[in-house]
Amino acid sequence: MWGPRTVDTPVTPVAAPLIDPFQRAITYLRISVTDRCDLRCVYCMSDDMNFLPKRDLLSLEELDRLCAVFIGRGVRKLRITGGEPLVRRDIMHLFRRLSRHLGTGALEELTMTTNGTQLGRFAPELADLGVRRVNVSLDTLDPAKFKAVTRRGDLKAVLDGIAAAQRAGIKVKINAVALKGVNEDELADMIAWAHGGDMDMTLIEVMPLGEIEGDRTDQFLPLSVARARLEQRYTLIPLPDRTGGPARYVRIAETGGRLGFITPLTHNFCESCNRVRLTCTGKLYMCLGQEDAADLRAALRASPDDALVTQAVVDAIARKPKGHDFVIERARPAAVGRHMSVTGG
Repeated sequence: MWGPRTVDTPVTPVAAPLIDPFQRAITYLRISVTDRCDLRCVYCMSDDMNFLPKRDLLSLEELDRLCAVFIGRGVRKLRITGGEPLVRRDIMHLFRRLSRHLGTGALEELTMTTNGTQLGRFAPELADLGVRRVNVSLDTLDPAKFKAVTRRGDLKAVLDGIAAAQRAGIKVKINAVALKGVNEDELADMIAWAHGGDMDMTLIEVMPLGEIEGDRTDQFLPLSVARARLEQRYTLIPLPDRTGGPARYVRIAETGGRLGFITPLTHNFCESCNRVRLTCTGKLYMCLGQEDAADLRAALRASPDDALVTQAVVDAIARKPKGHDFVIERARPAAVGRHMSVTGG
């Protein structure tokens, strides 16, 4: 249920923008609306996950209110994440609320990262609300391998969801985690498929977040190795493109499409970081690879106006570190204890 704060006023940056200690302007907020997911990808979650009790989650209204605070301090891009964001009950209410900032011009982009399983249901409404592009996490085009990686997924549902998004006019980008011994021999064909469907693609190294069954060092494929293999088939032309995220891009001459590389372990990308991450419980993480977090839920609930929570945000940004300390080795199976689904990527 939405609470009593129903009167909207236009949100425009009226105070100083959020600047961290290294003079980086924070213009990008990623919001995890749930830690739950309908898949259990082997590099992301344990098969037997203990999810947060629903009472611990921020309400949709509280999430909306926090987003308005950030927009009022200069955030121009919101990305809704999870877990899987589309499994949260009534999630479209939040999209409807946030879309008003697109209408006022206070927000440049409202987007989402999804596993694609629910896109077939929600794509038309998302497009109507101003969502112009989404990232779909997809690591293989082999149905049996997909079920093994996700432990329970149906590849057809994801492919149908991608098609529904494209029919609705939403631009899709494919995110694939490079997994040694799993999809490393498939990456070149996946790129051809994605580019043939007018989709950009990004390759991501396994990140040491959260305890899982097995050892991540057995999954880790350096993207320097993956890139060298791709260069045996493709001509990779470096691009200066930046999309507000950590990827470095190339154009593939043979397909005409764009390919990104996200390399948190083999090439630190922190120098231009402009983003922070809000969890579904109201914790603000200033860095994906650090444990320091600010409790915005307490400030949010302590007062009906936004002065306390705004000050909490400003104080948190003042602690944003220069970069993360990701290491992946057998002695340190998880550099950070929380699972990726908690922080939202």
